[in-house]
Amino acid sequence: MSDDENPANIASIKAKLIASKQKWAREGRLLTGKAGEDRLPPGQRLVRDWPVLDLGLQPDVPLATWRLRIDGQVNNPVEWDWAAFQAQPQMDDVSDIHCVTSWSRYDNHWTGVAARHVVELAKPHSEVNHVIFHSHDGYTTNVTLEQFTAPDVVLAHAWEGKPLTREHGGPVRIIMPQYYFWKSAKWVQRIEFAAIDRPGFWEVRGYHNNADPWTEERYS
Repeated sequence: MSDDENPANIASIKAKLIASKQKWAREGRLLTGKAGEDRLPPGQRLVRDWPVLDLGLQPDVPLATWRLRIDGQVNNPVEWDWAAFQAQPQMDDVSDIHCVTSWSRYDNHWTGVAARHVVELAKPHSEVNHVIFHSHDGYTTNVTLEQFTAPDVVLAHAWEGKPLTREHGGPVRIIMPQYYFWKSAKWVQRIEFAAIDRPGFWEVRGYHNNADPWTEERYS
């Protein structure tokens, strides 16, 4: 086991990252109060690379054992293995990334399964208004059903024509391009439909429940 994989080291790194970002929320770091111009939201800077951000742990999920559960308050719970996921209708979409840590990256090409297809299959109950994403590293985040069913939301398994790497959330991550990127959960293993909102990992640690980059909804 390498030092990076040592549980004690992972816990220490995770605690430091959480404390740092909670401090950002308390101090309102990066808030500008300005309106966005063109494609770049206020307080953001454009980058060409793709920075890696996580909680100090990058789960290694083999395709042979990968599963995605779609459940909660639905009429038709679904569970896909990798072959079943790949057999679903595929979509391609190009969108921008806006990270709450102030960087944005334009024109990312995603391939995956449309969120709308997930909703059509699962058939949420009439009282459902929220969707909760659960990840292999214990991370959760929440969005509204309306946000999830936008035409550009995708369960992505590929970026720029290549399989999504482990460091960027592969095998599959959520892509919610209209919101700060913490809403685009990495290493997703469960999509839960719910009538009642349940704020996720960062939302209960000082970050905004909605996360619209154009109105700087960085913090609660």
